[in-house]
Amino acid sequence: MKIFVPEEARPRETRAAVLPDTAEKLIKLGALVEVESGLGKHIGVTDDDFRGIGATVSNDRTRSFATADMVLRLNKPPAEEIDALKEGCIHISFLDPFNEPDLIDRLSAARVTAISMELIPRTTIAQAMDALSSQASLAGYAAAVIAADRLDRVFPMMMTPAGTISPARVFVVGVGVAGLQAIATAKRLGAVVMAFDTRAEVEEQVRSLGGRFVKIDLGDSGQTKDGYAKSMSEEQLEKQRREMLKQCKNADVVIAAAQVFGKKAPRIISSEMIEAMRPGSVIVDCAVENGGNVEGSEQDKEVELCGVRIVGLVNLPGEVPSNASQMYSNNIGNLVAHSWDADLGMFKVDLEDDIIKACVVTHEGEIISPALLKRG
Repeated sequence: MKIFVPEEARPRETRAAVLPDTAEKLIKLGALVEVESGLGKHIGVTDDDFRGIGATVSNDRTRSFATADMVLRLNKPPAEEIDALKEGCIHISFLDPFNEPDLIDRLSAARVTAISMELIPRTTIAQAMDALSSQASLAGYAAAVIAADRLDRVFPMMMTPAGTISPARVFVVGVGVAGLQAIATAKRLGAVVMAFDTRAEVEEQVRSLGGRFVKIDLGDSGQTKDGYAKSMSEEQLEKQRREMLKQCKNADVVIAAAQVFGKKAPRIISSEMIEAMRPGSVIVDCAVENGGNVEGSEQDKEVELCGVRIVGLVNLPGEVPSNASQMYSNNIGNLVAHSWDADLGMFKVDLEDDIIKACVVTHEGEIISPALLKRG
């Protein structure tokens, strides 16, 4: 079975989907691994590093797509590259399936077996394959470091001969994987950290990291069976806005990391909240790529509103590409190994397997994802 790993087509992408360690493991399983020349150029991994573990290096992207039995990548494939895949090819990447119906239709029409990394279930056995969580964790880290770099003051308290510097106050909104890592990183940098989430059950996690949880009585909120936040009513949102206005007013940094799985990110930081903040403060919108949590944030731009800098960088994990590539490569390698049939020498699409059943979106010309079919 031939596996091809292309260089990412997305502009300014710095990560690689597969590193030599994972490629070597796949070769030991019995796969023929081919990578596009320059795959690891942004992270110091050379073509010779791949050749050294037994992979081949391709200079003909189109030919490699046409002959591959499996394609491993990070991001959604461009439409023209779907047409270049051979029938029956297995394609594994992030696909954003709930927001990309045309892409999913095209994969189905091409009779490609498309596996979406977003749909890896949050179960114990699937943890080692959960790329959504691994990349979100790095996004939270990057958000806190970027905020510290952009802020006009230091994060930690300092006692100096010239006087005492009080610690910066960081307010994290959305305590998912990214939010938790943002809390942990900001705390390690010495800031006083407040955090809010609609799920009261995450309070213990916030406190375990040294943060203080902001309690707002929202009535019936909570989380889905997979641990994601639920959508809220307008009345609940208004209660949330009033309390968040107070918190933003006192914060030097706001890190917005609120996501609702499969939906556009909720707009939770309003212009009124921004106007209440001290000039020189910083907001990092971790959800800007999915619609944005912050009013006025723009993709891949830093804008200023009322003296507050709003950072809207897309692809925050790409700010630490070496580790992001390492984690994703392990995730996708573990997924392939999980379903590898040693006797057949190939990846087996076993739709009775709980993990495969959850993440296969299209197969044999049909959309078969239970999550997509449930939404209609």
